[in-house]
Amino acid sequence: MARGHGSRGDPDEDPDSDDVEEEERKSRRPSRRHVTQHERHRRRESVRRWRSGEEDEEEEAPVGKTTGRPRVFWRARDSLYFEPLVALAIVVVLLVGLYAYTQNWPPVYVVQSSSMQHGSSDVLGIINTGDLVLAQKVPNGTIVPYVVGMGEGYSTYGEYGDVLLYQPNGGSGTPIIHRAILFLVWNPASRSYSAPDLEGLPCGNSSRAVYATPGTPGECRTTDLTGTLDLYRIGWMSVNVSLNLAAPALGEHSGFLTMGDNNYVCTGPGICIGEPDQGGATVPVISTLVEPGWVVGVARGMIPWFGALKLLLAGQAGLVPSQSWQFLGLTIAGIILLAVGIHYALRVEGIETPLRKEEEEEERESEEEDDEEETERRGWLRSLRPWHRSDDEEDEDDDEPARSKSSSRTTDSSSARRGRPRPRVKPSRKERRSRADKDDDL
Repeated sequence: MARGHGSRGDPDEDPDSDDVEEEERKSRRPSRRHVTQHERHRRRESVRRWRSGEEDEEEEAPVGKTTGRPRVFWRARDSLYFEPLVALAIVVVLLVGLYAYTQNWPPVYVVQSSSMQHGSSDVLGIINTGDLVLAQKVPNGTIVPYVVGMGEGYSTYGEYGDVLLYQPNGGSGTPIIHRAILFLVWNPASRSYSAPDLEGLPCGNSSRAVYATPGTPGECRTTDLTGTLDLYRIGWMSVNVSLNLAAPALGEHSGFLTMGDNNYVCTGPGICIGEPDQGGATVPVISTLVEPGWVVGVARGMIPWFGALKLLLAGQAGLVPSQSWQFLGLTIAGIILLAVGIHYALRVEGIETPLRKEEEEEERESEEEDDEEETERRGWLRSLRPWHRSDDEEDEDDDEPARSKSSSRTTDSSSARRGRPRPRVKPSRKERRSRADKDDDL
């Protein structure tokens, strides 16, 4: 028995080395540490979903080069300042466009009297109180007086000839808006006037006569006029105008004879006399003959009714016809409804309709795909998730490096409590030698 024991044993072998090796093997053995929520999240992130070749090419595209359709990351209409800025831009564009059209500043003037109205009510297309009139600067030679427009068939705002905006007596202040009737040329040498615009028109006592110069041969003279000049059937009321060419009210200079369409006085049924701005003996009603340099512009377009808002603020709302207030209210209501309709139409469809809509659909589909993949990934990871330990075991895992033997015993006991089979451990070399000695003894 002694020989058998000596043949199997090694006299130089240290019995304590087996214990050290056993402890090293246990320390190298991977422990079943509890996997935290953060580590499981990192594992899920490490699992990349499969991508097609086109997506990979887009990801590997060099920086600075566009691949496919450009993306829209921001829409101007989503800003809180979008509507105010658009309104301001519209106003600026309108003012710039009006200035470019009229070559005048300001390009628009408010009609503050009823001198151009055809009656007491509002007539569309006629200059009424509260309208906005565009004053376009034009060469003086292109201004068409009433008597010339009558022969040519040229009319504006319901009557022949052009409507002037001029500074009375060449001063400053609010311009006068009246129609040019005739241009008179002053002759300083003879201290008389000439009316070249009347040449060729019917004159005298005929039924078709446009003018007459009483006291001259045939009453049809157009030069060196010093007496009276009569004009027939002027304006929408077909009034007669009698002008004293020797009166100081004309100013003894060349210029336009002007009159408002509504400036007349009726002395009886069908007997009305016009009152030009240059009427009177010594003092004109409004101004002397309008020199070309006093003309601010010619009326070339208007915006009805909106000038009434200025008169309302100035306390002159009573000058505006009642129909103008009705039309203004309907127009403002229509503009508001149109603006609201456009606003909601843009909100529904979007300014970048096709591009933005496709992008939002792609984002929604991508989110849905990510949710489905996340659900599948969680189910797959749940099937691979290790068994959970109790809180006591997690506390023991924290102290595992200091007490590996105690941790292993705790793991075995906890495994037994959960019904898991005790792991089969390979016997150490020392145990195998002891068992062999026992067999030899037997």
